[in-house]
Amino acid sequence: MALRSKTGLAGRAMACLLLASSPMIGTARADNPSATKSDPRSRAKEIITRLVDDKTDFRDRRQRFEEAMRATPEPTRVQIRQVDADGVEGELIWPARLHHPLGKRAILFLHGGGFYGGSMRSHRNIAASFAKASSADVLLIEYRLLPQYRFPSQVEDAVTAFRWLLESGYEAANIVVIGDSVGGTLALQMSLRQIAKNGEKPAAVIAISPVADFEGAAVPAHGEDEVSVGREWLQQVGKEYAGKGSPSLQTVSPINSDYSGFPPILLQIGDKEALRGDVQRLFEKLKAANVDARLDVLPGLFHEASLFPFWLDQARRSNQHAAEFAMAHFADKPPQ
Repeated sequence: MALRSKTGLAGRAMACLLLASSPMIGTARADNPSATKSDPRSRAKEIITRLVDDKTDFRDRRQRFEEAMRATPEPTRVQIRQVDADGVEGELIWPARLHHPLGKRAILFLHGGGFYGGSMRSHRNIAASFAKASSADVLLIEYRLLPQYRFPSQVEDAVTAFRWLLESGYEAANIVVIGDSVGGTLALQMSLRQIAKNGEKPAAVIAISPVADFEGAAVPAHGEDEVSVGREWLQQVGKEYAGKGSPSLQTVSPINSDYSGFPPILLQIGDKEALRGDVQRLFEKLKAANVDARLDVLPGLFHEASLFPFWLDQARRSNQHAAEFAMAHFADKPPQ
């Protein structure tokens, strides 16, 4: 059910009451990296390679990725409830702590997956890791996917989810938007649209390995990172996302947007990622627009490695750093 209230503390109280009566998803077996049959890093790279393989159609890539992610651990030490965010399906995830004040701080998490893959199941663990690390409630949504739905359907769903958080009693100054890969792209696009249409801006934005330019101006033709994210893949996804009526991939590339008045932003990128050059260009554009922007170049991380904090120490540390950035920008900071 949708939780609708515009009355601050009363809205949060109503949200808590309604959530208490909604069905709970069972949480988790213990995270057990030793249960993997191969090296965790190699297994994580193989899973992401299924997603970016450009030799099969979008539906096949989506299915192969989801099957692989179903074998990964479910999150632990969190509570999860299904919600209807004004027509957008989602899960609200929060730390399983008795003192946790449900409804004070929120993260809107936008999953990656090339706009054709990714789901609440595939990204539940990373979303839960942010809930625990930042003492916040995380809204993880299922936005519409390619090839059935193109731009701006995904942006509209994300804006709707942000508005739902506001109507449920969270304040804009206590909402951080986070996305990985094209979810980071979407975090940029939805924040720009939310500000332009409705005025309220998020407290901060965190974009983990976002696609900044679907033309891949600074990306090697065939990709040189560990999972072969290259210019051909970017352009294929960008053309499908933009739709046949779009004259240029630049219309859906965040590198071309005006970021005047944008909220504080953290960009994270692996040091060997093919997307690093374009993310650097985006960072320079943000700084030129006087945005409070930070760029973290992370050693040893491949594209979408952040999905595997249960296997990779580097991913766990980078997600913790991102959570610290979120906490620093909440108006109501969590207790130390």
